[in-house]
Formats: sequence, C-alpha cells, structure tokens
Amino acid sequence: MGEAGRLTGARRPRLVVPRRRPMSGRVSPSPIAVAVVSDVVCPWCYLGKRRLARALDLLPEIAVSVRWLPFRLDPTIPPQGIDREAYLNGKFGSVEAVRGAHQQLVERGRAEGIDFRFDLIRRSPNTVDAHRLIRWAAAGGVEDEMVERLFAAYFSQGRDVGDAEVLTQLAAAAGLDGADIKARLAAETDRAEVAAEIDNAYRAGIDAVPCFIIDQRYAVMGAHPPEQIAKVIAEVAAAAGEPAAPAPM
Repeated sequence: MGEAGRLTGARRPRLVVPRRRPMSGRVSPSPIAVAVVSDVVCPWCYLGKRRLARALDLLPEIAVSVRWLPFRLDPTIPPQGIDREAYLNGKFGSVEAVRGAHQQLVERGRAEGIDFRFDLIRRSPNTVDAHRLIRWAAAGGVEDEMVERLFAAYFSQGRDVGDAEVLTQLAAAAGLDGADIKARLAAETDRAEVAAEIDNAYRAGIDAVPCFIIDQRYAVMGAHPPEQIAKVIAEVAAAAGEPAAPAPM
C-alpha cells in the first residue's frame, strides 16, 4: 500500500517540487497558502494531516495558512452509504484482503498519535455532507478542528460520518450552532458548490490524496514524512516573489 488513498485505476502518486534555489534566509512576507485536498474516509489523509502539522512545527519562521478542499475516494457510494463489510467484499473481494494494509496503517498511525480502529467501522459513508460541514466550519473559524473531529470519529470511534445526526453532534462539539447545522444538512445548502470543487479536483488530475497544493503552484501527493513536506514549503517560501516555473513532471 502506498502513501496515498487513490481512485480505482489511478496513477502512482507524484511529488512535484519547486526548482532548487539558493536558500537566502529570506522568507515570504505573507503566509504560504497550503490547500489540502482530502477525503474524511481516507486513512492516509488522516496521517497526512498529522504529518503536515509536524512539518509546520519544523518551520516556526514561516507563516502558513491551511485550508481543506473536498475529494471523494469513491464517488460511486450512494447518499445513504453502504455496509462496510459489503463494500470491502465488493471492492477487494473480501475483508481479509485488506487486513494486512490496515495493520500497516495501525502501526504508522500509532507513530502519529492516531488510534486506527478499523474493526469498529460499520459503514462506508458518502462524504459529501461531511465536506459541506468542513466548508461551514471554515466560515466559523474551526476548520482544522472540524477536520480532526471527523477523522477521529470515523477512524477511532467507528461513527458514521455520513449520518446527519452524527455530523450535527460533531459540529456542536466544535463550537458551531448545532440547530443551524442540522437545518443546513437537511437543505441543499452548498451541496452544488462542494460537488463542483470535487469535480475540479478530478479535472485537475488529482487522483491520489492527500494532495498538498502549495502556493497554488506545487503539489505534494501523498502522506510523505514531515521533513519532506517542510522542505518543499521552505523552498517555496524562499522563492516567493520571484518568477518560478513548476518542476517538470
């Protein structure tokens, strides 16, 4: 298993970095924007979130702003979700077929302080509503916390993050107005906008998540080690304000 969740038939994840420039010690006067394309049911995205946080700890002198963009690892999952065992049987042939990969993730997660409990997961949810919630959390100033709560709810508690009641409870725990969120979920609020953002990711060629888009020009696909993510951000920051061409694929 690689370092990223991938769509079926997707290409191997790529690492695209800026061309090397001398590190002058100068950093960007404004925050470096990092947009993270991810899905809340992608275990590699959870690892990537924790590794990004550690990468930023390695760069205390560089201001970075982080936002989360939606992705669906499996766009065929219906709105009501699907039984987890049935889903794994249909996609991989059996639950046993993914047991080894899950154990590897458990071990890697432990190193990042994540308690992966794949044994507790009973549903494979449609994540559009979860992404709508993240969008509203961003407007409310609690985006990062909301993303963390969604990951933990699904991967450590086995909760159905496609269920409106679960999402309402998580929103309230993050400090959002639960009644307001419940009403929005029941309506079509921002559903089209989220769907459009997901389609944009597909059209842009993103087929593996997490995908860290740095300064709108460079992409790191996969949950790479913190040091590697930090190196790319540092090089982008050093080159900020200078003409830069993306590195060849």
